[in-house]
Amino acid sequence: MEEVYVVKMAKFRHDLHSLIRQVMKKYIFILNAINVMAKLLKDKRVEGVLYLDQDTGKLTFKAYNRQPRQSHDRVVCQLENGWLKESPQRYKFYNSVKKDLGRRLVDVVMHRELNAAMHVLEVEEILDRV
Repeated sequence: MEEVYVVKMAKFRHDLHSLIRQVMKKYIFILNAINVMAKLLKDKRVEGVLYLDQDTGKLTFKAYNRQPRQSHDRVVCQLENGWLKESPQRYKFYNSVKKDLGRRLVDVVMHRELNAAMHVLEVEEILDRV
């Protein structure tokens, strides 16, 4: 378990309900305080949840563990009815054809698009080897 720091809250000037007065204490316990304080020192906003801990009965702040956004996929080629993209782990092929063309023509169009995408991949592989 990581260290827990205590931050003193400002006193409230308004007269609140007795229940709220019992809940609100002078201190807020911060979970993962080292990480939270490091973000605050870098002038960053820290989002989280403030709740009453069921076990201890104390007011606790828990910062959200936000993950950095993943990099966008590189568009290898833009097709007539879709695209072919490359991510660090896989190739992604997307094709969208209207239903009213009929099953036979949809089949032909999709195969043509797939063959075009495969041709682009082959050309890229040849260029990478050179």
